[in-house]
Amino acid sequence: MEIENLPVHVGIIMDGNGRWAKRRGLPRIEGHRVGAQTTERIVIAASNIGIRYLSLFAFSTENWKRPKEEVNFLFHLMYEYVRSKLNLFLENNVRFRAMGRLWELPTYLREGFAWMEEQTAHCTGMTAVFAVNYGGRQELLDAFNRAVAAGERELTEDTLRKYLYLPELPDLDLLIRTSGELRISNFLLWQSAYTELWFTQTLWPDFTEEEFKKALLDYSRRERRFGGLK
Repeated sequence: MEIENLPVHVGIIMDGNGRWAKRRGLPRIEGHRVGAQTTERIVIAASNIGIRYLSLFAFSTENWKRPKEEVNFLFHLMYEYVRSKLNLFLENNVRFRAMGRLWELPTYLREGFAWMEEQTAHCTGMTAVFAVNYGGRQELLDAFNRAVAAGERELTEDTLRKYLYLPELPDLDLLIRTSGELRISNFLLWQSAYTELWFTQTLWPDFTEEEFKKALLDYSRRERRFGGLK
């Protein structure tokens, strides 16, 4: 099924890994492990469909509050992901980008992200953005501080955008959240000014390519007015 009026930029809050594991009597880390497999499938599905930018909320600035063992597991899981999926990204012409307060992450993970970005920099298909140690308010604070440090005297939207983590990232068209939670959780606040929202009860490990297409189809039927009249 071909979907007309595709969103250019799709964001996903990949929620529900822990609950998925709990319902099965498994450790939370198993939910994250299976969730990583879902991430792989959705990245490729989005690329094949023709999405230009896919932003995935992988680790928030608030997630440091989780048990240290879980945080360390998540970081190693991300590292394993980027080190093992290069060929998959290259075969599908997908560019990898990471954004957030990356300088606060472990050295091995920062280097892994930098390596993956370098290896896929020439890819011209979809850009897959992994938001790690990311918070929307923190991004804006960091942007303001960089603008002040650069000597900016009067800020406009265009000026401030230059100081965001990824200035080239377009505004978000569609934001998907799994697990039944009805909030955006501090994700891409600047970019979400006019985004369309789509929520599902499905936990992230159970999220399928078919449900992803369902979200895109629903988006394609909406009329976006950006504050104007019909």
